[in-house]
Amino acid sequence: MTTVCRAWGLFAWDMLSIGIRPAFLRQTFIRDSQPTIDYAMHKYKDIRGSMMAIHKAKDNSFKAIFGEPELFFEFLRDFIDLEIFDGVTPEDIEDVTERFLPLFQDGKDSDTVKRINLKGDVPLFVIAIVEHESEVNYRASFKLLQYIALVLADYEKEANKKTKNISFTKGFKFPPVLPIVFYDGIDKWTAETNFLEKVELNEVFHKYIPKFEYELVGLSDYSKQDLIRFGGMLSLIMIIDKIRTADDISILADLPSDYIENLQLNIPPHLCKLLADVIAVLLKKINVPDEEIDAIAGKIYERRIQEMFTFIDNYDVQETRRIATAEGIAKGKIEGKIEGKIEGKIEAAVNIVANLKIPVSEAMRALELQKHEEKKIVNELKKRGVSYVLKQ
Repeated sequence: MTTVCRAWGLFAWDMLSIGIRPAFLRQTFIRDSQPTIDYAMHKYKDIRGSMMAIHKAKDNSFKAIFGEPELFFEFLRDFIDLEIFDGVTPEDIEDVTERFLPLFQDGKDSDTVKRINLKGDVPLFVIAIVEHESEVNYRASFKLLQYIALVLADYEKEANKKTKNISFTKGFKFPPVLPIVFYDGIDKWTAETNFLEKVELNEVFHKYIPKFEYELVGLSDYSKQDLIRFGGMLSLIMIIDKIRTADDISILADLPSDYIENLQLNIPPHLCKLLADVIAVLLKKINVPDEEIDAIAGKIYERRIQEMFTFIDNYDVQETRRIATAEGIAKGKIEGKIEGKIEGKIEAAVNIVANLKIPVSEAMRALELQKHEEKKIVNELKKRGVSYVLKQ
């Protein structure tokens, strides 16, 4: 019986974490007053698969975005303040990710490595890691150090193929490598940006420790107006990526007409499908119905961008608030104890960790609690004498 209850508990938590509505939850739970272990575990695995598919889809979306030279060019132009990029064009950007990503067991599909051909035969390598989890990745500087070492080793190998043992000569130099972390999470990025700070006794051994610093691009640091000023297709994707709840979709309703006109004129035809696919992934996370997403995609293919946003405005007025309310109830009202307030969500997180033995971070992510609430949850777990882990 304990196994059945645990399986159904995991099932319920996962259903809520991906925004399944209360009515569906009730139908699923009440259909059988004595659910079998097999059925419960089957449903749990199905929902786990759905959650992984959502995260995988977003990874793939950013891989596709950064895989397009035009969009990666926009990313560098808009977010990286280096004059050396002034003369760079999309044609100068070569994707070499596939040489390195398979070497990482934890490599994400959205990691990307580019070779940029600068003027004067000097290449520049750009390593971009995309972090869109709810938690900060404190391994980022070390992971980038690994990438940098691999990129430079590969460059040396290729140089020695062209000219035997060229790397052993005094005049040989390695190319520059620009490491970037793009983070679109809601919590503040608190990881060290300089690898030196990640090493113990760095005050003593600072001369012998790599001191590179990666460029942090935090989406939350850019307002809607900042992104509008950038213009271009990538700016639209970033604006939509800022949508976290159904209420947030209203930010699309009042985009300036000249911005929309610029999009209609300048989005290349071969990128329309990519734009439609990426928007679909980003809107699915707030449970926009498939038929509405299909209608938006149709406007993109027809290059009627202005009409697409008029539609979203109407959708926001008529439908989005109802969905947001339903989601609030589903995520806030667990076991009849939660009324949507932060205190209730904290209590729910404590109960989930205590009863289901899952990490605190997973319970917080499911209930959309922010990082600063972790201390309250941990204190309550300690009061109750509950053993816990913060994250896996």
